[in-house]
Amino acid sequence: MEYRGPRRVRAVQKPMPEIKHPQDAIVRVLRTCICGSDLHLYNGNVPDTRVGSTFGHEFVGEIVEVGKEVTKVKVGDRVIVPFNIACGECHFCRQGMFGNCHESNTEATAVGAIFGYSHTAGGFDGGQAEYARVPYANVGPTIIPPDMDLDDAVLLTDVTPTGYQAAEMAGIQTGDTVVVFGAGPIGIMAARCAWLFGAGRVIIIDKEDYRLEFARGYSYCEAYNYREMDDPVVFIKKITDWMGADVCIDAVGAEAQGNALQTITGRKLLLQAGSATALHWAINSVKKGGVVSIVGVYGPTDNLVPIGNVLNKGLTVRANQASVKRLLPRLIDHVQNGILNPKGLITHRIPLEEVADGYRMFSAKLDECIKTVLIPPTANR
Repeated sequence: MEYRGPRRVRAVQKPMPEIKHPQDAIVRVLRTCICGSDLHLYNGNVPDTRVGSTFGHEFVGEIVEVGKEVTKVKVGDRVIVPFNIACGECHFCRQGMFGNCHESNTEATAVGAIFGYSHTAGGFDGGQAEYARVPYANVGPTIIPPDMDLDDAVLLTDVTPTGYQAAEMAGIQTGDTVVVFGAGPIGIMAARCAWLFGAGRVIIIDKEDYRLEFARGYSYCEAYNYREMDDPVVFIKKITDWMGADVCIDAVGAEAQGNALQTITGRKLLLQAGSATALHWAINSVKKGGVVSIVGVYGPTDNLVPIGNVLNKGLTVRANQASVKRLLPRLIDHVQNGILNPKGLITHRIPLEEVADGYRMFSAKLDECIKTVLIPPTANR
């Protein structure tokens, strides 16, 4: 696929990717996804998203070529490709913070590089393609177990690790009440994973009834539509004995709706790095001394955030891009043991050639779309 400007993508023929460094690999893509984070790019809300870019940070595939220094994978291996591009050697990678690699992204000092996610995240082409170049192939690509479904595998590149890390960062204690803002794939997975850490009650908030119904079935949680509330913060306090939730998770990020001022300044005028409505609700809904976990994507500039409430309530705020490589061994075990069912999130499978229709459907929330997998034409070779 190729980005042609806000809300315009198309399928085109592009040159075959090449080995540029001896630690590169070329992957024939077998499955790739459209992520909610891709919609921030699609809608023109991420700085330095350049015309001609190929999106896609969720993909799995088969190694078809390797650089001369690649020793951990070989031609023919089927691999999960984490969305983080990480060197494996820097100070942060050695701490397992693969989303904060200090070497892979020359454009920033905060986030590491991400496949297909603008030049602020390194400018690498992504995996919504037939073939993709994968740097640091001794670090990221992880061999798919022979008995694992490719649909499960592709959701281990981002959705499952991000949802899991959202719950992990929240420091959930046995019996805690956890509120997740956003019933997209990440929020639904975060709600599902909250139970793994001992939550006693899990609540999800969104505005789309079909997503809320899906979340009830997949995540075994309570689900409420904020459009039916006068004030989501008051609602959450009311159903938690006026104390607030123990944990709130922001799984929405830059395109949150529900507050006119945030929408105008963050989504329309781009005066801040996205609408921080969900983050406001999370900060104001959590109890004193509680934890706010943020995995929703915001831009690299400022946001209007009630930091005074964070201070005065004594909150802990934890946030990061998921460190996929660190989490993969545990999550592969969870999938193989039937504890997690990533592919259960998939509602639509679309040929890569129809990527424009896929983006339109996902963006407009048509046909009760939760998660879309794109199938390249070469995937069945």
